[in-house]
Amino acid sequence: MKKRKLTQAQRDFRNGLLFALPWIIGFLAFSVYPLLCSLYYSFTEFNAVTTPKWVGLDNFKDIFSDPLVGKSLLNTLFMAFVSTPINLFVALLLASIVARKFRGRGVVRTAFFLPSVIPMVAATMVWIWMFDPTYGYINNVLSWFGISGPAWLLDAHYTKWALVLMGTWNTGTTMLVCMAALQEVPPSYYESADIDGAGPIRKFFQITIPCIAHVLVYQAILCIINAFQYFQQVYIIVTANAGVKGGSAAGGPENSILMYPLYIFHNAFTYLKMGKASAMAWLLFIVVAVLTVIMTKVTKKVTENAGGE
Repeated sequence: MKKRKLTQAQRDFRNGLLFALPWIIGFLAFSVYPLLCSLYYSFTEFNAVTTPKWVGLDNFKDIFSDPLVGKSLLNTLFMAFVSTPINLFVALLLASIVARKFRGRGVVRTAFFLPSVIPMVAATMVWIWMFDPTYGYINNVLSWFGISGPAWLLDAHYTKWALVLMGTWNTGTTMLVCMAALQEVPPSYYESADIDGAGPIRKFFQITIPCIAHVLVYQAILCIINAFQYFQQVYIIVTANAGVKGGSAAGGPENSILMYPLYIFHNAFTYLKMGKASAMAWLLFIVVAVLTVIMTKVTKKVTENAGGE
């Protein structure tokens, strides 16, 4: 039987598939398989030691009856919908500064972006020291103005605001995206506004914001998704403060910074409730998916109505 000769397109497809095969195998083994396993475990009682036992929807019922789930979700929503607008505002403000032409602009851009490349563990430990109520730099500066600073990470009224302040420091990547968007706004728009006698504030809200609105909404989506994965900083903070009076190894004072991913971690690896942790992870996936769909539709609408389109 005569062997059929492969065409060039078929050979290219075969070679491409062979080159992509290591990634495909890794994706199936380390992404798809764990995802399907977590879906199965969400319907079981599982502690990573014993054999999973099927319990149906009991884990999901446990989630909705657990007050800490609601507490952690509210804390995460606070970071998503309070911290995100503040971070976007700071990033846009910094982008507006570095987008202008002035001497030393490169140095200023580097200084604003530098926090984004500092390892998160090291940065968080520095912030813990800065928030110290007695020796911290922030309260020392406030004392110059006669203000008695709070115990930032030990007072439930201020812990989340301390996290927001930490977030505003690390907006370098968003700043670069906003700066690129600002540079794409046609200069003719500003020239026409100058002829009409428009001031800087009017030009900002009637030209700049509409022209880059689609970029801002896209960045907001990314920030909200990241907020729902907020884990590393709070884990370091609550672990570092575990031995401090008023501290807690679970979720900070009065669980004020018990974020949803942190509570998933505690259920999985502290309480060994892998089944409940898997169910919580899938609930988080559904919430993020719904919010992403909603904000994607908003992005599409904003893009269609953006200035200059």
